[in-house]
Amino acid sequence: MSETKAKIMFSVSPRIKADFKLQLQYDSLTQVKFFSALMDGYINKDSDLMVYINKFKKQIGVQNGVQRNKITRNIKKATETKKKFALGDDEVDNIFDILEKEHPDL
Repeated sequence: MSETKAKIMFSVSPRIKADFKLQLQYDSLTQVKFFSALMDGYINKDSDLMVYINKFKKQIGVQNGVQRNKITRNIKKATETKKKFALGDDEVDNIFDILEKEHPDL
């Protein structure tokens, strides 16, 4: 069964579009791969991407320093908690697999 997809559209100047396409070609990426990677990193709070996002938010005046620092601390705490308790997606799946093997009637 195919998943329903939605389009995301925005406008840029012709010069930015041309520079973007050239850089994508240089990096052997498509627009879909590029934006999918960025969205995945943003949604999953990739630490490298979040550093850039915080720098960008400061540059354009979104949120104040206290808010940005609080978000950064919360992301770090969440990452540390996941590491401390080994709660990555694979580990959670493994826990459910183990439970299913030990208790097939559940």
